[in-house]
Amino acid sequence: MRIGELAGLVGVSTRAVRHYHHLGLLPEPERRANGYREYGLRDAVALARLRRLTELGLGLEEVRDVLADDSGRELHEVLAELDADLARQEAEIRVRRARLAALRQQAEEHGGLPAEGPVSDELAAMFREMARTSATLPGPEPAVAAKEREVLALLESAGDGAGERVAGLLGDFAAAPGAMERAYEVYGLLDELAEAAADDPRVERVARALADCIPDAVVAEVSGEHWARAADAGRDADGGFMAAYYAHFPPAQAEVMRRAIRLVAERAR
Repeated sequence: MRIGELAGLVGVSTRAVRHYHHLGLLPEPERRANGYREYGLRDAVALARLRRLTELGLGLEEVRDVLADDSGRELHEVLAELDADLARQEAEIRVRRARLAALRQQAEEHGGLPAEGPVSDELAAMFREMARTSATLPGPEPAVAAKEREVLALLESAGDGAGERVAGLLGDFAAAPGAMERAYEVYGLLDELAEAAADDPRVERVARALADCIPDAVVAEVSGEHWARAADAGRDADGGFMAAYYAHFPPAQAEVMRRAIRLVAERAR
């Protein structure tokens, strides 16, 4: 048989056959005088086994182990490892599908997902409360409120889980009567500082108002030392998250954030 006939018989491409030759998984037959390879039934049997092994999900290195006489790994051992790996993948898929189902339900119950989503149910509830409060305002939503949602969604994604805990605490805060209205008053004051200098006399008053909006439960989640370091971040060339956070705001707003965090640090001590 020629290579095309062999490939057609087993149901693979000629490119796959050549690849198996290149990797040493399928021995190359002798070439005839005209330069063409001549394949026999034994080659077809070997190629068919290769195909069956790869269809089970084995990688080519695992196939090599199965086929090698001195590998010390029998087929049942490789299949057991593959089965365990597939079980792990199934568990991961179940978790992902459960998360997708929750998000779809969230969207159906509330007419869509937040623009910053997907986020946790707790943070989504807070964003909905923000949208409800914003809808009661006479004008457009303060720009700082949108930035706040972006940062909260970012913090919730942090790998250490702290963001999720803070999001849950803030969700409790948002549900408290009048809390979101007070927060939006501060957002409005911050928006008024968008074009102001960092030494604007209004900065201290707005910083105190902002610090008063941060719940005690959130303050207690982080040590006073950490709050203090956050307030001083970005003073040198080290950069880091908090330096990027302050740089996200115009000068006066950034100074409000810094002073508010310093006030929170005093509460946390």
